[in-house]
Amino acid sequence: MSYVGPDFEPPQPRRPRRGPMTVTLAALVTGALAGWLVWQAVGDPGGPAGTAASSSISPTSPSSGPAASAASRTPSASGTGGENRRSPSPSGPAGRSGPSSAGGAASGPLKGKVVVVDPGHNPGNFQHAAAIKRKVNIGTNSKECDTTGTSTNAGYTEARFTLDVARRLRTLLQQEGATVKFTQDGDRPWGPCVDERARIGNDAHADAVVSIHADGSAAGNRGFHVILPASVHSGAADTRPITARSRDLGERIAGNFVRATGSAPSNYIGGGTGLDVRSDLGGLNLSTVPKVFIECGNMRDSKDAALLTSGAWREKAARGISEGIVGFLRG
Repeated sequence: MSYVGPDFEPPQPRRPRRGPMTVTLAALVTGALAGWLVWQAVGDPGGPAGTAASSSISPTSPSSGPAASAASRTPSASGTGGENRRSPSPSGPAGRSGPSSAGGAASGPLKGKVVVVDPGHNPGNFQHAAAIKRKVNIGTNSKECDTTGTSTNAGYTEARFTLDVARRLRTLLQQEGATVKFTQDGDRPWGPCVDERARIGNDAHADAVVSIHADGSAAGNRGFHVILPASVHSGAADTRPITARSRDLGERIAGNFVRATGSAPSNYIGGGTGLDVRSDLGGLNLSTVPKVFIECGNMRDSKDAALLTSGAWREKAARGISEGIVGFLRG
């Protein structure tokens, strides 16, 4: 895609006192400003406080290599891995408790609505292997607290991707007036576990919850899919009251994701529908409010990876998810 810069004013009559140095300085300032604007448009605000990507996780970080990715995968069909739950660890470096949150805009069509955004995994999970491997109850059975997530072959991690898309999504939803809460914002050492992630949405009485992921399937497997909760009634899990509303949310996100990104539904899960129903994810099983997961693409496929690592494409992905949520909440 080519970038079309701002229009330039027509040439002005030559002024006697404007020397070569003045012209050179003007050109340098104009060029620097244009470059900065382009960087702002497509950059990766993936740092701990929404800063540039370089302050988030570097490509050479221990969590980003193939070994870390291999350790993160589970036998699940979609490569989602662990999910998320409540852990006994402190909620952040400063011992803060509760999920990250940000108030909604003063007005807008979603004023009064609460959306919980769940960025899959945590950049620090790889440093806390024992903690995230412990089992938690998801109603149907026990499962690992969480995993490290996957990565591209070049080392761009799923945890970095999910935080970036989540932050972009938060901005868009706040512009619509929604109150947005995060399960984690890179502000805690690891986790939360899958059951805590579900609890955060439940305790917030969220009108919608979306968990953001990227898959780690085989090369050649391409496209996105939205995971919907199956009808589960076992132990602490009872999704029966939320399955219909969750499907509505998932279908709206899938349709808008196609339009916003141009990506096709998964060619390996969901039979071309872009939808997959699962009963083995604690983040869905334990939810009492409408909730879906979205696997935005396959990090292990080079063509999908080229999209997932593009700031411009991640902005489109966030917009597609946002438009799906807005459509769902407005009815």
